[in-house]
Amino acid sequence: MIRKGRFLAATVTCVAAAAMAGCSGPTAGSPEEPVGDPVAGGTAHILMITEPRALDPAVMSNVWALNAVLGNALYGTLLTNDENTGEIHYEMAESFTTEDNGVTFELMLRQGLTFSDGSPLDAEAVKFNWDRLRDPVTGSTAIRDAALIASTEVVDARTLEVTLRTPVPNYAQAVVANQLNWIASPKALQAGPQAFDANPVGAGPFTLKSWTRQDRIELVRNPGYWDAPKPYLDAITLRAAPDTTQRLNTLTSGGADVAVETNWSSIATARERGVSADVQPLGGGQGLSMNMRRAPFNDERARKAVAAALDLKAIDLAVYNGKGEIPATLFVESSPFYSDFQLTTQDKATAQRLFDELAAEGKKVSFTFTSYPTPEAKGAAESVQAQLSAFDNVDVSVQTVDFGGMPRIYAEHDFDMIISSSLLLDPEPQLWTNFHGQSPANMSGVDDEQLNEALQAGRTSTSVAERKAAYQVVQERLSALVPTIFYTRASPSVLAAENVHGVVQYGFGSLLPEELWIAQ
Repeated sequence: MIRKGRFLAATVTCVAAAAMAGCSGPTAGSPEEPVGDPVAGGTAHILMITEPRALDPAVMSNVWALNAVLGNALYGTLLTNDENTGEIHYEMAESFTTEDNGVTFELMLRQGLTFSDGSPLDAEAVKFNWDRLRDPVTGSTAIRDAALIASTEVVDARTLEVTLRTPVPNYAQAVVANQLNWIASPKALQAGPQAFDANPVGAGPFTLKSWTRQDRIELVRNPGYWDAPKPYLDAITLRAAPDTTQRLNTLTSGGADVAVETNWSSIATARERGVSADVQPLGGGQGLSMNMRRAPFNDERARKAVAAALDLKAIDLAVYNGKGEIPATLFVESSPFYSDFQLTTQDKATAQRLFDELAAEGKKVSFTFTSYPTPEAKGAAESVQAQLSAFDNVDVSVQTVDFGGMPRIYAEHDFDMIISSSLLLDPEPQLWTNFHGQSPANMSGVDDEQLNEALQAGRTSTSVAERKAAYQVVQERLSALVPTIFYTRASPSVLAAENVHGVVQYGFGSLLPEELWIAQ
Protein backbone atom coordinates (compact mmCIF):
# COMPACT_ATOMS: atom_id res chain seq x y z
CA MET A 1 0.00 0.00 0.00
CA ILE A 2 1.04 3.60 -0.54
CA ARG A 3 0.00 6.38 1.78
CA LYS A 4 0.39 10.13 1.79
CA GLY A 5 -2.00 11.56 4.38
CA ARG A 6 -4.64 9.05 3.28
CA PHE A 7 -4.53 5.72 1.49
CA LEU A 8 -3.93 5.89 -2.25
CA ALA A 9 -5.49 2.83 -3.87
CA ALA A 10 -2.90 0.74 -5.69
CA THR A 11 -4.40 -0.65 -8.87
CA VAL A 12 -2.33 -2.57 -11.37
CA THR A 13 -2.44 -2.09 -15.15
CA CYS A 14 -0.17 -3.05 -18.05
CA VAL A 15 3.07 -1.29 -17.12
CA ALA A 16 5.94 -3.49 -18.30
CA ALA A 17 9.56 -2.36 -18.43
CA ALA A 18 10.66 -1.90 -22.05
CA ALA A 19 13.78 -3.96 -21.45
CA MET A 20 11.76 -7.07 -20.58
CA ALA A 21 11.86 -9.85 -23.13
CA GLY A 22 8.52 -10.54 -24.72
CA CYS A 23 7.23 -6.98 -24.35
CA SER A 24 6.90 -4.49 -27.17
CA GLY A 25 5.95 -0.88 -27.65
CA PRO A 26 6.26 2.00 -25.18
CA THR A 27 4.91 1.47 -21.68
CA ALA A 28 4.21 3.76 -18.78
CA GLY A 29 7.30 4.08 -16.66
CA SER A 30 9.61 3.07 -19.51
CA PRO A 31 12.17 5.34 -21.19
CA GLU A 32 9.87 5.66 -24.23
CA GLU A 33 7.10 7.30 -22.23
CA PRO A 34 8.26 9.76 -19.57
CA VAL A 35 6.11 9.89 -16.47
CA GLY A 36 7.12 13.34 -15.26
CA ASP A 37 9.27 14.58 -12.43
CA PRO A 38 9.50 12.62 -9.17
CA VAL A 39 6.96 13.52 -6.51
CA ALA A 40 7.92 13.67 -2.83
CA GLY A 41 5.99 11.92 -0.09
CA GLY A 42 4.26 8.66 0.71
CA THR A 43 5.00 5.34 2.36
CA ALA A 44 5.89 2.34 0.23
CA HIS A 45 5.30 -1.22 1.36
CA ILE A 46 8.05 -3.45 0.00
CA LEU A 47 8.18 -7.25 0.09
CA MET A 48 11.62 -8.80 0.52
CA ILE A 49 12.30 -12.51 0.15
CA THR A 50 14.04 -13.04 3.50
CA GLU A 51 14.38 -11.18 6.80
CA PRO A 52 17.89 -10.27 7.94
CA ARG A 53 19.31 -12.00 10.99
CA ALA A 54 21.02 -8.73 11.98
CA LEU A 55 21.42 -5.17 10.69
CA ASP A 56 25.23 -5.17 10.82
CA PRO A 57 26.13 -4.60 7.15
CA ALA A 58 28.96 -7.13 7.43
CA VAL A 59 26.52 -10.01 7.95
CA MET A 60 23.85 -8.80 5.54
CA SER A 61 24.06 -9.48 1.81
CA ASN A 62 24.02 -7.06 -1.11
CA VAL A 63 22.12 -9.47 -3.36
CA TRP A 64 18.53 -8.95 -4.49
CA ALA A 65 17.25 -12.23 -3.07
CA LEU A 66 18.49 -11.37 0.42
CA ASN A 67 18.83 -7.94 2.09
CA ALA A 68 20.02 -5.61 -0.66
CA VAL A 69 17.21 -3.05 -0.53
CA LEU A 70 17.43 -2.78 3.27
CA GLY A 71 21.20 -2.34 3.23
CA ASN A 72 20.96 0.36 0.58
CA ALA A 73 18.26 2.12 2.61
CA LEU A 74 20.27 2.22 5.85
CA TYR A 75 23.81 2.67 4.55
CA GLY A 76 23.60 4.17 1.06
CA THR A 77 26.20 3.25 -1.56
CA LEU A 78 29.76 4.26 -2.36
CA LEU A 79 29.42 3.09 -5.96
CA THR A 80 26.79 1.67 -8.27
CA ASN A 81 26.90 0.38 -11.81
CA ASP A 82 24.65 0.50 -14.85
CA GLU A 83 22.43 -2.57 -14.83
CA ASN A 84 22.88 -3.08 -18.58
CA THR A 85 26.49 -2.08 -19.29
CA GLY A 86 28.21 -2.47 -15.92
CA GLU A 87 29.66 1.06 -16.15
CA ILE A 88 30.67 2.34 -12.70
CA HIS A 89 28.73 5.30 -11.27
CA TYR A 90 29.94 7.28 -8.25
CA GLU A 91 27.62 7.93 -5.33
CA MET A 92 29.10 8.69 -1.88
CA ALA A 93 32.49 8.07 -3.44
CA GLU A 94 33.66 10.83 -5.73
CA SER A 95 36.18 8.55 -7.41
CA PHE A 96 37.88 5.16 -7.09
CA THR A 97 40.95 5.12 -9.30
CA THR A 98 44.14 3.19 -9.93
CA GLU A 99 47.31 4.46 -11.58
CA ASP A 100 49.19 1.14 -11.52
CA ASN A 101 46.76 -1.28 -13.18
CA GLY A 102 45.02 -2.36 -10.02
CA VAL A 103 47.87 -2.71 -7.53
CA THR A 104 46.67 0.27 -5.50
CA PHE A 105 43.48 2.31 -5.54
CA GLU A 106 42.62 5.74 -4.21
CA LEU A 107 39.10 6.13 -2.86
CA MET A 108 37.98 9.75 -2.70
CA LEU A 109 34.80 10.51 -0.75
CA ARG A 110 32.40 13.36 -1.42
CA GLN A 111 32.73 16.48 0.69
CA GLY A 112 30.61 16.74 3.84
CA LEU A 113 29.26 13.19 4.18
CA THR A 114 27.69 12.47 7.56
CA PHE A 115 26.12 9.52 9.29
CA SER A 116 22.50 9.76 10.38
CA ASP A 117 23.64 10.80 13.89
CA GLY A 118 25.55 13.78 12.43
CA SER A 119 29.06 12.33 12.82
CA PRO A 120 31.36 12.42 9.78
CA LEU A 121 31.55 9.58 7.28
CA ASP A 122 35.22 9.93 6.47
CA ALA A 123 38.14 7.82 5.26
CA GLU A 124 38.70 6.51 8.80
CA ALA A 125 35.16 5.14 8.81
CA VAL A 126 35.66 3.40 5.46
CA LYS A 127 38.96 1.94 6.68
CA PHE A 128 37.28 0.62 9.83
CA ASN A 129 34.52 -1.07 7.81
CA TRP A 130 36.77 -2.51 5.12
CA ASP A 131 39.37 -3.78 7.60
CA ARG A 132 36.56 -5.39 9.57
CA LEU A 133 35.18 -7.15 6.47
CA ARG A 134 38.54 -8.73 5.66
CA ASP A 135 38.97 -10.01 9.22
CA PRO A 136 37.87 -13.70 9.38
CA VAL A 137 36.62 -13.14 12.94
CA THR A 138 33.83 -10.92 11.57
CA GLY A 139 32.41 -13.86 9.64
CA SER A 140 31.27 -11.81 6.66
CA THR A 141 30.44 -13.36 3.31
CA ALA A 142 32.21 -10.35 1.79
CA ILE A 143 35.56 -11.71 2.97
CA ARG A 144 36.14 -13.47 -0.35
CA ASP A 145 36.52 -10.06 -2.02
CA ALA A 146 37.62 -8.02 1.01
CA ALA A 147 40.50 -10.46 1.55
CA LEU A 148 42.04 -9.19 -1.68
CA ILE A 149 42.92 -6.03 0.27
CA ALA A 150 46.43 -6.22 1.73
CA SER A 151 46.29 -2.87 3.52
CA THR A 152 44.37 0.39 3.84
CA GLU A 153 45.85 3.76 4.72
CA VAL A 154 44.10 7.03 5.47
CA VAL A 155 45.67 9.82 3.40
CA ASP A 156 43.35 12.56 4.62
CA ALA A 157 39.76 12.93 5.80
CA ARG A 158 38.34 12.19 2.36
CA THR A 159 40.98 9.87 0.90
CA LEU A 160 41.77 6.21 1.53
CA GLU A 161 44.62 4.38 -0.20
CA VAL A 162 43.95 0.68 -0.76
CA THR A 163 46.67 -1.82 -1.66
CA LEU A 164 45.61 -5.20 -3.07
CA ARG A 165 47.38 -8.54 -2.68
CA THR A 166 47.26 -9.06 -6.43
CA PRO A 167 46.49 -6.56 -9.20
CA VAL A 168 42.75 -6.37 -9.91
CA PRO A 169 42.10 -3.45 -12.28
CA ASN A 170 38.33 -4.01 -12.08
CA TYR A 171 38.14 -4.14 -8.28
CA ALA A 172 35.39 -1.50 -8.32
CA GLN A 173 33.04 -4.26 -9.48
CA ALA A 174 33.79 -6.15 -6.27
CA VAL A 175 32.97 -3.07 -4.18
CA VAL A 176 29.66 -2.67 -6.01
CA ALA A 177 28.66 -6.29 -5.58
CA ASN A 178 28.87 -6.75 -1.83
CA GLN A 179 29.02 -5.19 1.64
CA LEU A 180 32.15 -3.19 0.84
CA ASN A 181 29.64 -0.75 -0.60
CA TRP A 182 27.95 -0.15 2.78
CA ILE A 183 29.63 1.97 5.46
CA ALA A 184 28.29 1.99 9.01
CA SER A 185 29.33 4.18 11.95
CA PRO A 186 32.38 2.62 13.68
CA LYS A 187 31.20 3.98 17.03
CA ALA A 188 27.77 2.38 16.62
CA LEU A 189 29.29 -0.96 15.56
CA GLN A 190 31.61 -0.94 18.56
CA ALA A 191 28.60 -0.68 20.88
CA GLY A 192 27.86 -4.33 20.12
CA PRO A 193 25.37 -6.33 18.01
CA GLN A 194 22.31 -5.84 20.20
CA ALA A 195 22.77 -2.08 20.50
CA PHE A 196 23.48 -1.78 16.78
CA ASP A 197 20.36 -3.74 15.77
CA ALA A 198 18.32 -1.37 17.92
CA ASN A 199 19.97 1.74 16.47
CA PRO A 200 21.94 1.12 13.25
CA VAL A 201 23.83 4.23 12.18
CA GLY A 202 24.59 4.67 8.50
CA ALA A 203 24.47 7.43 5.91
CA GLY A 204 21.71 6.00 3.78
CA PRO A 205 18.48 7.60 2.59
CA PHE A 206 16.46 6.08 5.44
CA THR A 207 16.86 5.38 9.15
CA LEU A 208 15.35 2.66 11.31
CA LYS A 209 12.12 3.50 13.12
CA SER A 210 11.37 0.00 14.38
CA TRP A 211 12.08 -3.68 13.73
CA THR A 212 9.53 -6.23 14.86
CA ARG A 213 11.19 -9.55 14.10
CA GLN A 214 9.21 -11.96 11.95
CA ASP A 215 6.84 -9.10 11.12
CA ARG A 216 8.06 -5.79 9.72
CA ILE A 217 10.87 -3.27 9.50
CA GLU A 218 9.80 0.38 9.44
CA LEU A 219 12.12 3.02 8.00
CA VAL A 220 11.75 6.80 7.84
CA ARG A 221 13.33 9.38 5.60
CA ASN A 222 16.82 10.58 6.56
CA PRO A 223 16.61 14.42 6.40
CA GLY A 224 20.41 14.64 6.28
CA TYR A 225 20.86 12.38 3.26
CA TRP A 226 23.66 13.69 1.03
CA ASP A 227 21.78 13.53 -2.30
CA ALA A 228 18.85 15.90 -1.72
CA PRO A 229 16.00 16.02 -2.68
CA LYS A 230 16.27 12.24 -2.49
CA PRO A 231 14.84 10.13 -1.02
CA TYR A 232 11.42 10.97 -2.34
CA LEU A 233 9.46 8.67 -0.03
CA ASP A 234 8.65 9.67 3.55
CA ALA A 235 8.83 6.11 4.80
CA ILE A 236 9.21 2.45 3.85
CA THR A 237 7.75 -0.64 5.47
CA LEU A 238 9.56 -3.90 4.68
CA ARG A 239 8.15 -7.38 5.17
CA ALA A 240 9.61 -10.78 4.35
CA ALA A 241 7.56 -13.08 2.11
CA PRO A 242 9.54 -16.20 1.14
CA ASP A 243 6.83 -17.64 -1.10
CA THR A 244 6.77 -16.25 -4.65
CA THR A 245 3.01 -16.76 -5.09
CA GLN A 246 2.34 -14.89 -1.88
CA ARG A 247 4.49 -11.97 -3.01
CA LEU A 248 2.76 -11.68 -6.37
CA ASN A 249 -0.75 -12.04 -4.96
CA THR A 250 -0.08 -9.50 -2.21
CA LEU A 251 1.19 -7.00 -4.76
CA THR A 252 -1.64 -7.45 -7.25
CA SER A 253 -4.28 -7.26 -4.52
CA GLY A 254 -2.94 -3.89 -3.32
CA GLY A 255 -1.29 -5.20 -0.15
CA ALA A 256 2.17 -4.08 -1.28
CA ASP A 257 3.64 -1.61 -3.73
CA VAL A 258 6.96 -3.24 -4.59
CA ALA A 259 8.09 -6.86 -4.48
CA VAL A 260 11.61 -8.16 -4.91
CA GLU A 261 11.24 -11.24 -7.12
CA THR A 262 13.39 -14.19 -8.15
CA ASN A 263 11.00 -16.55 -9.94
CA TRP A 264 10.68 -16.53 -13.74
CA SER A 265 7.17 -17.98 -13.62
CA SER A 266 5.96 -15.23 -11.29
CA ILE A 267 7.57 -12.60 -13.50
CA ALA A 268 5.69 -13.97 -16.51
CA THR A 269 2.43 -14.05 -14.55
CA ALA A 270 3.05 -10.50 -13.34
CA ARG A 271 3.37 -9.30 -16.93
CA GLU A 272 0.15 -11.06 -17.84
CA ARG A 273 -1.54 -9.17 -15.02
CA GLY A 274 -0.12 -5.86 -16.23
CA VAL A 275 2.44 -5.43 -13.43
CA SER A 276 5.65 -3.52 -14.12
CA ALA A 277 8.64 -5.88 -13.94
CA ASP A 278 12.24 -4.68 -14.09
CA VAL A 279 14.61 -7.61 -14.68
CA GLN A 280 18.36 -7.08 -14.59
CA PRO A 281 20.15 -8.99 -17.37
CA LEU A 282 23.01 -11.10 -16.02
CA GLY A 283 25.20 -13.82 -17.51
CA GLY A 284 26.05 -17.03 -15.72
CA GLY A 285 23.19 -18.01 -13.47
CA GLN A 286 22.11 -20.70 -11.07
CA GLY A 287 24.18 -23.86 -11.27
CA LEU A 288 24.18 -27.39 -9.93
CA SER A 289 27.62 -27.50 -8.31
CA MET A 290 29.19 -30.95 -8.02
CA ASN A 291 31.73 -31.43 -5.24
CA MET A 292 34.95 -32.54 -6.93
CA ARG A 293 36.66 -33.09 -3.56
CA ARG A 294 34.97 -36.45 -2.97
CA ALA A 295 33.20 -39.33 -4.71
CA PRO A 296 31.35 -39.62 -6.94
CA PHE A 297 32.16 -36.26 -8.52
CA ASN A 298 35.92 -36.46 -8.05
CA ASP A 299 35.68 -38.59 -11.20
CA GLU A 300 35.20 -36.43 -14.29
CA ARG A 301 33.07 -39.11 -15.91
CA ALA A 302 30.44 -38.86 -13.18
CA ARG A 303 30.08 -35.12 -13.69
CA LYS A 304 29.91 -35.51 -17.46
CA ALA A 305 27.36 -38.30 -17.15
CA VAL A 306 25.00 -36.21 -15.03
CA ALA A 307 25.42 -33.19 -17.33
CA ALA A 308 24.69 -35.30 -20.41
CA ALA A 309 21.69 -36.97 -18.76
CA LEU A 310 19.78 -33.85 -17.71
CA ASP A 311 17.18 -32.09 -19.82
CA LEU A 312 17.44 -28.49 -18.64
CA LYS A 313 14.10 -27.64 -20.21
CA ALA A 314 12.48 -30.21 -17.93
CA ILE A 315 14.03 -28.50 -14.88
CA ASP A 316 12.75 -25.16 -16.15
CA LEU A 317 9.28 -26.63 -16.60
CA ALA A 318 9.31 -28.07 -13.08
CA VAL A 319 10.60 -24.91 -11.39
CA TYR A 320 9.40 -22.02 -13.55
CA ASN A 321 6.56 -23.51 -15.64
CA GLY A 322 8.84 -23.28 -18.67
CA LYS A 323 9.15 -19.48 -18.37
CA GLY A 324 12.83 -19.32 -17.38
CA GLU A 325 15.89 -18.58 -19.47
CA ILE A 326 18.29 -21.50 -19.89
CA PRO A 327 21.93 -20.35 -20.17
CA ALA A 328 23.31 -22.07 -23.25
CA THR A 329 26.35 -19.79 -23.06
CA LEU A 330 28.22 -18.32 -20.11
CA PHE A 331 27.71 -14.67 -21.08
CA VAL A 332 24.65 -12.94 -22.53
CA GLU A 333 24.91 -11.69 -26.10
CA SER A 334 25.19 -8.04 -25.04
CA SER A 335 28.37 -8.78 -23.05
CA PRO A 336 31.76 -7.86 -24.59
CA PHE A 337 32.90 -11.31 -23.41
CA TYR A 338 30.15 -13.22 -25.19
CA SER A 339 31.02 -16.38 -27.08
CA ASP A 340 28.60 -18.85 -28.65
CA PHE A 341 30.54 -21.70 -27.03
CA GLN A 342 27.94 -24.14 -25.65
CA LEU A 343 28.25 -25.05 -21.97
CA THR A 344 26.48 -28.44 -21.92
CA THR A 345 24.55 -30.65 -24.34
CA GLN A 346 22.13 -33.42 -23.47
CA ASP A 347 23.21 -36.85 -24.74
CA LYS A 348 21.38 -39.69 -23.01
CA ALA A 349 23.37 -42.44 -24.74
CA THR A 350 26.67 -40.97 -23.58
CA ALA A 351 25.27 -40.51 -20.07
CA GLN A 352 24.22 -44.15 -19.79
CA ARG A 353 27.54 -45.37 -21.22
CA LEU A 354 29.44 -43.39 -18.57
CA PHE A 355 27.15 -44.53 -15.73
CA ASP A 356 27.69 -48.15 -16.83
CA GLU A 357 31.44 -47.70 -17.18
CA LEU A 358 31.75 -46.31 -13.65
CA ALA A 359 29.54 -49.05 -12.17
CA ALA A 360 31.67 -51.73 -13.83
CA GLU A 361 34.66 -50.29 -11.97
CA GLY A 362 32.81 -50.35 -8.64
CA LYS A 363 32.11 -46.61 -8.77
CA LYS A 364 28.34 -46.51 -9.14
CA VAL A 365 27.17 -42.89 -9.16
CA SER A 366 25.26 -42.33 -5.92
CA PHE A 367 24.87 -38.86 -4.46
CA THR A 368 22.75 -36.52 -2.35
CA PHE A 369 21.34 -33.25 -3.68
CA THR A 370 21.42 -30.78 -0.76
CA SER A 371 18.54 -28.36 -1.31
CA TYR A 372 17.51 -25.02 0.14
CA PRO A 373 14.00 -25.00 1.65
CA THR A 374 12.54 -22.81 -1.11
CA PRO A 375 10.00 -24.19 -3.61
CA GLU A 376 12.34 -23.33 -6.50
CA ALA A 377 15.32 -25.19 -5.02
CA LYS A 378 13.26 -28.22 -4.03
CA GLY A 379 11.68 -28.26 -7.49
CA ALA A 380 15.10 -28.31 -9.15
CA ALA A 381 16.33 -31.08 -6.83
CA GLU A 382 13.26 -33.22 -7.40
CA SER A 383 13.50 -32.75 -11.17
CA VAL A 384 17.14 -33.88 -11.15
CA GLN A 385 16.18 -36.88 -9.03
CA ALA A 386 13.26 -37.83 -11.28
CA GLN A 387 15.24 -37.49 -14.49
CA LEU A 388 18.19 -39.55 -13.29
CA SER A 389 15.86 -42.29 -12.02
CA ALA A 390 15.31 -43.18 -15.68
CA PHE A 391 18.97 -44.26 -15.99
CA ASP A 392 20.66 -47.39 -14.68
CA ASN A 393 23.54 -47.29 -12.21
CA VAL A 394 22.76 -43.90 -10.68
CA ASP A 395 20.99 -43.13 -7.40
CA VAL A 396 19.97 -39.68 -6.14
CA SER A 397 18.56 -38.67 -2.76
CA VAL A 398 17.36 -35.18 -1.82
CA GLN A 399 18.18 -33.56 1.51
CA THR A 400 16.51 -30.26 2.40
CA VAL A 401 18.45 -28.05 4.80
CA ASP A 402 17.18 -24.78 6.26
CA PHE A 403 19.11 -21.58 5.69
CA GLY A 404 20.58 -21.72 9.19
CA GLY A 405 22.38 -24.94 8.34
CA MET A 406 23.86 -23.72 5.10
CA PRO A 407 26.86 -21.77 6.49
CA ARG A 408 28.33 -24.98 7.95
CA ILE A 409 27.77 -26.86 4.69
CA TYR A 410 29.49 -24.10 2.73
CA ALA A 411 32.39 -23.82 5.17
CA GLU A 412 33.00 -27.56 5.38
CA HIS A 413 32.07 -28.33 1.74
CA ASP A 414 29.83 -31.05 3.12
CA PHE A 415 27.69 -31.80 0.07
CA ASP A 416 27.65 -33.79 -3.16
CA MET A 417 25.48 -31.48 -5.26
CA ILE A 418 24.17 -28.07 -4.28
CA ILE A 419 22.75 -24.99 -6.03
CA SER A 420 25.22 -22.14 -6.37
CA SER A 421 25.21 -18.83 -8.22
CA SER A 422 27.60 -17.23 -10.67
CA LEU A 423 26.04 -13.89 -11.55
CA LEU A 424 27.90 -12.10 -14.31
CA LEU A 425 27.70 -8.54 -15.57
CA ASP A 426 31.43 -7.99 -15.59
CA PRO A 427 33.22 -11.32 -14.99
CA GLU A 428 34.83 -9.80 -11.92
CA PRO A 429 34.63 -10.76 -9.16
CA GLN A 430 32.37 -13.78 -9.57
CA LEU A 431 34.25 -16.01 -12.01
CA TRP A 432 37.58 -15.96 -10.16
CA THR A 433 35.81 -16.27 -6.82
CA ASN A 434 33.71 -19.25 -7.88
CA PHE A 435 36.17 -21.24 -9.98
CA HIS A 436 39.80 -20.42 -9.15
CA GLY A 437 41.59 -23.17 -7.28
CA GLN A 438 42.83 -20.78 -4.58
CA SER A 439 39.44 -19.22 -3.85
CA PRO A 440 37.85 -20.22 -0.52
CA ALA A 441 34.42 -19.66 -2.10
CA ASN A 442 35.07 -22.21 -4.86
CA MET A 443 32.12 -24.50 -4.15
CA SER A 444 32.95 -27.30 -6.59
CA GLY A 445 36.61 -27.47 -5.63
CA VAL A 446 37.72 -27.32 -9.27
CA ASP A 447 41.47 -26.67 -9.47
CA ASP A 448 42.74 -26.74 -13.04
CA GLU A 449 45.97 -25.11 -14.17
CA GLN A 450 44.62 -23.82 -17.48
CA LEU A 451 41.44 -22.53 -15.86
CA ASN A 452 43.38 -20.84 -13.04
CA GLU A 453 45.73 -19.12 -15.50
CA ALA A 454 42.85 -17.89 -17.66
CA LEU A 455 40.92 -16.60 -14.64
CA GLN A 456 43.99 -14.76 -13.39
CA ALA A 457 44.63 -13.28 -16.84
CA GLY A 458 41.02 -12.13 -17.09
CA ARG A 459 41.23 -10.59 -13.62
CA THR A 460 44.51 -8.71 -14.07
CA SER A 461 44.37 -7.56 -17.69
CA THR A 462 43.29 -4.01 -18.57
CA SER A 463 42.60 -4.84 -22.23
CA VAL A 464 39.08 -5.90 -23.24
CA ALA A 465 40.53 -7.99 -26.07
CA GLU A 466 42.92 -9.78 -23.72
CA ARG A 467 40.18 -10.36 -21.18
CA LYS A 468 37.85 -11.74 -23.86
CA ALA A 469 40.54 -14.18 -24.97
CA ALA A 470 41.11 -15.26 -21.37
CA TYR A 471 37.41 -15.79 -20.72
CA GLN A 472 37.10 -17.81 -23.93
CA VAL A 473 39.54 -20.27 -22.34
CA VAL A 474 37.53 -20.13 -19.11
CA GLN A 475 34.39 -21.13 -20.98
CA GLU A 476 36.17 -23.99 -22.74
CA ARG A 477 37.62 -25.35 -19.49
CA LEU A 478 34.31 -25.07 -17.61
CA SER A 479 32.64 -27.01 -20.42
CA ALA A 480 35.36 -29.67 -20.37
CA LEU A 481 35.58 -30.06 -16.58
CA VAL A 482 31.87 -29.58 -15.75
CA PRO A 483 32.25 -28.37 -12.14
CA THR A 484 28.72 -27.00 -12.35
CA ILE A 485 25.70 -27.33 -14.63
CA PHE A 486 24.13 -23.94 -15.33
CA TYR A 487 20.41 -24.63 -15.51
CA THR A 488 18.82 -21.16 -15.42
CA ARG A 489 19.76 -17.51 -15.70
CA ALA A 490 19.23 -15.58 -12.51
CA SER A 491 16.27 -13.21 -12.54
CA PRO A 492 17.05 -10.22 -10.28
CA SER A 493 13.78 -8.40 -10.59
CA VAL A 494 11.49 -5.84 -9.04
CA LEU A 495 7.71 -5.86 -9.47
CA ALA A 496 5.96 -2.54 -8.89
CA ALA A 497 2.42 -1.20 -8.80
CA GLU A 498 1.22 1.23 -11.47
CA ASN A 499 1.88 4.41 -9.51
CA VAL A 500 5.37 3.44 -8.33
CA HIS A 501 8.26 4.79 -10.40
CA GLY A 502 12.02 5.13 -10.13
CA VAL A 503 12.84 1.44 -10.01
CA VAL A 504 16.63 1.27 -10.35
CA GLN A 505 18.83 -1.76 -9.73
CA TYR A 506 22.60 -2.17 -9.66
CA GLY A 507 25.10 -4.96 -8.94
CA PHE A 508 23.22 -8.22 -8.47
CA GLY A 509 19.70 -6.80 -8.52
CA SER A 510 20.26 -4.42 -5.63
CA LEU A 511 17.27 -2.03 -5.50
CA LEU A 512 17.95 1.65 -4.74
CA PRO A 513 15.12 2.86 -2.45
CA GLU A 514 16.10 6.52 -2.70
CA GLU A 515 15.02 6.50 -6.37
CA LEU A 516 11.48 5.24 -5.71
CA TRP A 517 8.60 7.70 -5.87
CA ILE A 518 4.81 7.66 -5.94
CA ALA A 519 2.68 9.22 -8.65
CA GLN A 520 -0.37 10.90 -7.12
